[in-house]
Amino acid sequence: MLKKVQTIYQEFPQKFWIVVIVSFIDRIGGTLLFPFFSLYLTSKFGVGMTQAGVILGIFSIFGLFGGMIGGALTDKLGRRKLILFGLIFSALSTLALGVVNQFNLLYPLAMIIGLLSDIAGPAHAAMIADILPEEQRQEGFGILRVVANMSWIIGPTIGGFVANRSFFALFVTDAVISCLVAFLFYKLMPETKPQQEPGQQPTGIFDTFKGYKEVVKDRVFIAFLIAGMLMGLVYQQMYNSLSVYLRDFHNIDPSGYGFLLTTSAITVIFFQFWVTRKIKGSPPFIMMALGTLFYMIGFGMFGFVTFYWFFALAIVIITIGEMIIMPTSQALAANFAPADMRGRYMAFFGLTWMLPATIGPSAAGIILDNYNPNLLWFIGAGLCAVSAFSFFMLHQRIGGQKRFLTVTAEPEPQNL
Repeated sequence: MLKKVQTIYQEFPQKFWIVVIVSFIDRIGGTLLFPFFSLYLTSKFGVGMTQAGVILGIFSIFGLFGGMIGGALTDKLGRRKLILFGLIFSALSTLALGVVNQFNLLYPLAMIIGLLSDIAGPAHAAMIADILPEEQRQEGFGILRVVANMSWIIGPTIGGFVANRSFFALFVTDAVISCLVAFLFYKLMPETKPQQEPGQQPTGIFDTFKGYKEVVKDRVFIAFLIAGMLMGLVYQQMYNSLSVYLRDFHNIDPSGYGFLLTTSAITVIFFQFWVTRKIKGSPPFIMMALGTLFYMIGFGMFGFVTFYWFFALAIVIITIGEMIIMPTSQALAANFAPADMRGRYMAFFGLTWMLPATIGPSAAGIILDNYNPNLLWFIGAGLCAVSAFSFFMLHQRIGGQKRFLTVTAEPEPQNL
């Protein structure tokens, strides 16, 4: 086993492992706080999930603009500067959220934080695409998934117990960790933006933003995004509405919800890399459809199961789909993009999460506050079915193009 880990380590460049390490540390801070933010809003300010959903939606809708700005600046200024800015601003904004005492102040605060905190998102994805060649991207994103989920074992478990005593301590811890990660990234990580070709004229900032027109004209990429948004509208409920649903309708406290997320993380840690290697060489759009069908089953189960361990089983089923979808979708998005437009393509790819996060929490809140709460999960299962069919149709239409033909997996090393 140790020899196999060593072999995997040697397959990837050192810069990639630096990104992996600092991402792991940063994720610990995020997973302490993020899963419990809906609980924080509803408990501290005495509001319903509908009002909490509006706040979460403001974060996301302004994050859309922030991501678009960040995508263009990533291609213009480079990846490193944007990532460092994002980390420092994340620390400051987290503290601001922890000290605010009036719910109405969250509206303008959410606008500012949403606009600036997501400005570095495209830079992260573009940096991985810079570092890894096409044939390693799917596995590289899979490794990042494993490391990210290792943080989910630490974060939600501790966060659930801390949240029962002090939400403010979660905000402070996340801010300190963001500052630590910024320092490590500054010291260890160089710029990875590809150099301009000899004789190529620098692109002005206005022309860089105009480059988004080329992204919009890429119709198959837009179709890919729409299918991903339908899926993302359902998936992000696991991190927003599910905690409130379990608390209010099944009497499951924050620590119980945190354990469910830890179950997902453990599944990824043990099986993500194995799954990624198994599906390498398979048609990527078919894999997207298959993973979305697992989402359909898992989220649909939330609507009719009542025992805690059946919720855990549903989480495992969702996680199987997640292990297929996440590295595959990121590798597909990177392969859509020309090298000099990776930031802008990855900014648009961020819409598959940001746009659903804009409307998802408030829409879910309306259902949870006014209708049969189980309806939320039945609708979600239907959206996943539509998304899976859309990915299948993309396979029929463009799956045979060279840029989407994945490299056949190399034979496993023997005698490990």
